[in-house]
Amino acid sequence: MTTQNSHGPPGDAQARAAPAPQIARFAPERSLAARLHRLLHQTPAMVPLIVLVSALAVFAALLGQKFLSPFTLTLILQQVAIVGIVGAAQTLVILTAGIDLSVGAVMVLSSVVMGQVTFRYGMPPVLGVGAGLATGALMGLISGLLVARMKLPPFIVTLGMWQIVLATNFLYSANETIRAQDIARAAPLLQVFGQSFRPGGAVFTHGVVAMVALVLGLAYVLRHTAWGRHVYAVSMPWATTPTPPSWPACRSPAFWSRSTSSRG
Repeated sequence: MTTQNSHGPPGDAQARAAPAPQIARFAPERSLAARLHRLLHQTPAMVPLIVLVSALAVFAALLGQKFLSPFTLTLILQQVAIVGIVGAAQTLVILTAGIDLSVGAVMVLSSVVMGQVTFRYGMPPVLGVGAGLATGALMGLISGLLVARMKLPPFIVTLGMWQIVLATNFLYSANETIRAQDIARAAPLLQVFGQSFRPGGAVFTHGVVAMVALVLGLAYVLRHTAWGRHVYAVSMPWATTPTPPSWPACRSPAFWSRSTSSRG
């Protein structure tokens, strides 16, 4: 008569005692370069921030503490306010894998229309501002229809629009100028973004405040709203596919060519 082991056969006990096979093991990234590379990969917006801080540090070292004074820093903000406002709008175009070369010319034409409607035609400044904004919106609408509906390349469309708007500006304005004194006396609304206030030693303009508010608002909309995520998705070729492809498939030129043709 044989007795049976309650713990099972010896082979099972050895299998339970054996450690599980280790498939893979990744060593933690400890070097500063590896951590910086991972940070820049996860947050691409850190790249221009690092460049900006580095440039400020270089100029501060070369020019001394006077460069870091509130007056100088706010003066730089005043100089980039117009470009910053236009660049914030251009960001939406670039996020959708497009480009707009005509934004500067459209901005100039809009300002010319504001001045001409107010001073040449004698209309109220509010109507002049509205006419300028409507002109810019109309130019953008024409470019958008040519790109989105007629499937023309945005580079070609906006390059042509740039030249057309420049010629229109030259013919419509006839190289006339409006003095700042006349604007301040008859239509101060046209200079509202240039009006300044001085908190402490800094000098801010309403244009700087508008630029900062626009950038912060745009960042919030792009990150925390469904419309913002849709803008990001437009530039992703797999947004029109049922399931996102794997990373090797995304690196294939054939995948990108098929995705571009399907979107077009």
